[in-house]
Amino acid sequence: MNILMVLTSHDRLGTTGERTGFWLEEFAAPYYVFSDAGADITLASPEGGQPPVDPKSFHPDAQTESIMRFNQDPAAKVALAHTVKLSLVSDADYDAVFYPGGHGPMWDLAEDSDSIALIEAVYAAGKPVAAVCHGPGVFRHAKTADGSPLVRGKSVTGFANTEEEEIGLTEVVPFLVEDMLRENGGNYSKAENWKPHVVTDGHLITGQNPASSEGAARALLRQFKATTHG
Repeated sequence: MNILMVLTSHDRLGTTGERTGFWLEEFAAPYYVFSDAGADITLASPEGGQPPVDPKSFHPDAQTESIMRFNQDPAAKVALAHTVKLSLVSDADYDAVFYPGGHGPMWDLAEDSDSIALIEAVYAAGKPVAAVCHGPGVFRHAKTADGSPLVRGKSVTGFANTEEEEIGLTEVVPFLVEDMLRENGGNYSKAENWKPHVVTDGHLITGQNPASSEGAARALLRQFKATTHG
């Protein structure tokens, strides 16, 4: 099984002067779920090379077993430092795609034509497409074959408005994930702030927040097995 994980290249948190990027747990937990399942993993980003990590995801309160494992895994660090340029990726080479969150994707991946085309092609091929936390922001402009929003009529989740409010970034982000999913016709649901919540609708898989990252990855594997083995 070949899985593509797509990470942000954007490192500026709006006009705050602070740094952002991808959230480390949302990369590390799925990475090891896939790796432990024997998958071949390719990492990609719009600019290639080392994608920026949100510095807040290094905070002691944010540490998890997956992050500690990553910190002691030289091979994973090398892979992360050498992501492939997204423009060089072919959807035909992969069985599934996974988007970790962090605030960065809302600025670059949500608007990136290569990312949008990748999502549309992978989804149209019936392969699993998954995103967690702010990751579902990448579906903002993605369409199905008939030109309607990819999430229209589908059960989805993503970073909740109440979670964005709690961290004080409602007025900083370019859009709110929950609002966008609803406006695009998605049937949005959420759990309590910071509690795991994963939604699977066919081969579209979404997770609400960092606590949902491992669950979203496991849901992707289940969906892959269901579609390939009946």
